[in-house]
Amino acid sequence: MVKRLQAGKPDVRGVTKMERSRPLRLFLSAGEPSGDLHGANLVRQLRERYADLEVVGYGGPQMAAAGCRLHEDLTALAVMWFFRVLLNLHRFLGLVSRADRYFRHQKPDAVILIDYPGFNWWIARRAKAHGIPVFYFAPPQIWAWARWRVKKMRRLVDHVLCGLPFEAEWFCRHHCNAVLVGHPFFDEVRPAQYDGAFLDQYRCETGPLVTILPGSRTQEVVGNLEMMLRAAGRIQAAVPDVRFAIAAFKPMHAEMAADEVSASGLSVRIHVGKTPELMRLSDCCMAVSGSVSLELLCQTKPTVILYRIGRVAYLVQAIFRKVKYITLVNLLAAEDPFSDSAADEHPEQAMFPEFLTCTDKSEAIAAQVIQWLKDPIALGQRVEQLSRLKATVAQGGAAGRAADYILHALANEPAKSPRPHFPVRPALEPVRNGVSVRNA
Repeated sequence: MVKRLQAGKPDVRGVTKMERSRPLRLFLSAGEPSGDLHGANLVRQLRERYADLEVVGYGGPQMAAAGCRLHEDLTALAVMWFFRVLLNLHRFLGLVSRADRYFRHQKPDAVILIDYPGFNWWIARRAKAHGIPVFYFAPPQIWAWARWRVKKMRRLVDHVLCGLPFEAEWFCRHHCNAVLVGHPFFDEVRPAQYDGAFLDQYRCETGPLVTILPGSRTQEVVGNLEMMLRAAGRIQAAVPDVRFAIAAFKPMHAEMAADEVSASGLSVRIHVGKTPELMRLSDCCMAVSGSVSLELLCQTKPTVILYRIGRVAYLVQAIFRKVKYITLVNLLAAEDPFSDSAADEHPEQAMFPEFLTCTDKSEAIAAQVIQWLKDPIALGQRVEQLSRLKATVAQGGAAGRAADYILHALANEPAKSPRPHFPVRPALEPVRNGVSVRNA
């Protein structure tokens, strides 16, 4: 049975008791830009509920702005795939050692992990070694890729705060202490403020607009933008008045995109910091798979999803992948997200047609976008489908519910004794003629 935290006034009797007794110290660890945003929202919600609160740990600029004292900007080390991790292994191990020293000497009341499992598993181990309760907010998607890690979740994490209904049910079936708080991403898209002048500038122009979202990681831009621009060339050949815009995550990505656009010979505008505006303006989008799909759902924008990986990685994912789709929106829309049927055979049937690939899929991507641009009825039907799904799943308040749960759990948390940092061996007793001298 999944515990679902509803919006509204929580039971904070235990929290009030804590507020009267002592300060509260929390250690957070987030390593992705998206995790940095989730962590920042959680920190703000915690501070609203608990006045005497100290928050420290690993995160990024958003968490720092929210009041978290960073020991390190971990988002600067946001990497994927095994060999990239190996190149930075010495830095990760140094951060784990630093956290371990902090746990030993400062003993925070709780450790809160946010996604980024490769590193955060190590943080969880050190926290448990010191008897510190561990919460996982936005837990890793082990139900999709690495189900054997659920044993690690049971062993190292005391509370799993889930964002997706089927995710919470899966963790509960596997005997984890899981609760459904809602997906934290929906907290970030609801209060978006748009640049009116920017919107007006684009709306004065004619022709359909296709927004390209090449990802928030540098390696995603490198791996996917070239194929997206090839698809854009095919789209332009079929729909001559189409316009293209790239929503770059940061200036370095904009520079990389400018080089790719120049090589393609296409007319494509590039913007940094205008992702919500470009989504809102677009008729449809091409995007790299990630949490951005949830924002596209909130904007009800028909989108084709691409994620290009190497041949070896493609073969590996085919073995370990346990869900029908890689896109969260498609999983939320699916009747059975854990179906064994291959979605790759009929990508157009997904809410967001998706292509996880190691080959060139620019022709198929372009064909789907061309269909939407040339068939307003089909485009409108997809928008209506997205609207219905949005009304069902895109509810905000996850960070507030998570804050309530964390504070209430800590107020009622029994004291735990830490394990010895080093094994303690019993003292040897002097023995004489096979009998202990002390017992003689």
